[in-house]
Amino acid sequence: MYDALLAETVTITGHGGDEVEAYVARPMTPGPIGSVVVIHHMPGYDGPTKEITRRFAAEGYAAICPNLYTREAPGASPDDAAAAARAQGGVPDERLVGDVAGAARYLRGLPSSNGRVGTIGYCSGGRQSFLAAVSLDLQAAVDCYGAFVSGIPPKDFPLQLEPIAHRSKDLSCPLLGLFGADDKYPSPEHVAELEQELKAQGKEYEFHSYEDAGHAFFAVDRPSYRPQAAADGWNRILGFYGRTLAS
Repeated sequence: MYDALLAETVTITGHGGDEVEAYVARPMTPGPIGSVVVIHHMPGYDGPTKEITRRFAAEGYAAICPNLYTREAPGASPDDAAAAARAQGGVPDERLVGDVAGAARYLRGLPSSNGRVGTIGYCSGGRQSFLAAVSLDLQAAVDCYGAFVSGIPPKDFPLQLEPIAHRSKDLSCPLLGLFGADDKYPSPEHVAELEQELKAQGKEYEFHSYEDAGHAFFAVDRPSYRPQAAADGWNRILGFYGRTLAS
């Protein structure tokens, strides 16, 4: 079997018709294949997130990561762009939905696409993955420890956002949630609150919580990294996408 990947920077049309930088990786196969929108964490459109995007391509999916901070700091380093975005209160929910819609449209337009698109996000991106799934027509969504899907942000939190668990009634697709039992945002109580909403609305979901893991347990470049939790999490993500996105 021919085994090759293409990874490149492209421009997509995002919210309001804006041009948004994005990183795309896909296997060089004819398809049809499923697709994933990777929503970066609050530290931004950085190397580790691009590596995750390439991982999905290596697993047989077309993947795209839009740079959500393109407007605040075009061409800036991830750290500077993230600081600029935080200073303005973060990415507005409406704009996020428009940018993810543009990313999904790009993926569905690829010749190899089977038309099925999922999202995944980490930290702030976990909340945004859920937000996209209750706002757009998707086939799968993964929330990796997304803070403030439920629960109120502390007063000193740098982003301007509010909980969105009440929008569970609009969830368009199955949801996979991966959480750390030692996390504070989201805490086990926040996760239980979201689960209650999903149950009340009869939505399809699958949640897993890992002991001795806190926030950002997938982040290989941080002290928070937990290899066993991350390995199990990756297996669950790939199994989930295999059921929901594969042809």
